[in-house]
Amino acid sequence: MSSVTALRAPAPVPAVHHRRGEAAVRAWLWVVAVMIIGMVVVGGATRLTQSGLSITEWKPIHGVIPPLSAAEWAEEFAKYQRIPEYREINRGMSLDDFKFIFWWEWSHRLLGRVIGVVFLVPFVAFAAAGWIRRDMLPRIGALFLLGGLQGAVGWWMVASGLVERTDVSQYRLATHLTLACFILVATVWTAESLRAERSRLAEIPRLVGWSKLLVVAVLVQIFLGGLVAGLDAGYVYNTWPLMEGRLVPDGLWFLSPWWLNFFENHLTVQFVHRCGAYLVLALAVVHALDARREALDPATERRALLVAALVSAQAAVGVATLLAVVPLSLGLAHQFMAVVVLTAATVHARRTADGGRTG
Repeated sequence: MSSVTALRAPAPVPAVHHRRGEAAVRAWLWVVAVMIIGMVVVGGATRLTQSGLSITEWKPIHGVIPPLSAAEWAEEFAKYQRIPEYREINRGMSLDDFKFIFWWEWSHRLLGRVIGVVFLVPFVAFAAAGWIRRDMLPRIGALFLLGGLQGAVGWWMVASGLVERTDVSQYRLATHLTLACFILVATVWTAESLRAERSRLAEIPRLVGWSKLLVVAVLVQIFLGGLVAGLDAGYVYNTWPLMEGRLVPDGLWFLSPWWLNFFENHLTVQFVHRCGAYLVLALAVVHALDARREALDPATERRALLVAALVSAQAAVGVATLLAVVPLSLGLAHQFMAVVVLTAATVHARRTADGGRTG
């Protein structure tokens, strides 16, 4: 009887096959992460070219197909002409100018759909093949649900600018941007949890805690940057390090109630974003110096130094963008560097936290 049971028992998955499966899943998640970075940058271009309201309807399936005839272009343009942005800002815009902003927004939405397909199809295939551990299935499945939520939040953002406003709500724009970056963090964190080789040296809790704090600080700073973008606050107060000729400018609290200044006062929003940059830079530098003294694994020190260098570079790009009054090239570089910093900080935090683990 025991021999029959043994014959019927499922054969264990070979260790080599298991490692190859996890390596494939990790590579796939990194492809998704890179596409999310591209999505954030294209979203920045959509914002900087004032293209985000050019498509006035949300058609998740049918919207894949752009206008293909002169009549369809005229119909799409007519829809745009009914919203406040056209009537109050772009009245008299030519069809060719409309096509320019339309293609930016269409590309942004198309990339979101492509990411959904690139995520879902391999996820189903890897799960069916048994390449995704059972404990990882809910976590990776949640990433797909977050992606769907991000699409809904994107439309919620666009809808805010179609009736009464000439642009989208800064609250909704900052939420949309921050959620995209949170999904990026979750994707990279999950991918890095599948690394085959990990340090056997457990770092002190302080280094682990600071590395995680840096990820949170960068996310908060990105949210603050979303408020700046939503208010077009980067186009004013284009001096540095002074604002209005002072380190701490007057006029930070003229709105009532006082907390509204943090979200709707151009001066306060930009000032807080500047202070956030100084704080993130200080955290990164102090953490790098601490890692240089205390890290047991040389790789931890190298990663901490890299994060500090990237934060420094991002601060320099931010200052240059401000002084040049946000040209498209520098604006996109600033947004791209933000997600690069976030990705590097996430990898650093995950690998630092993994020190001492064997699997």
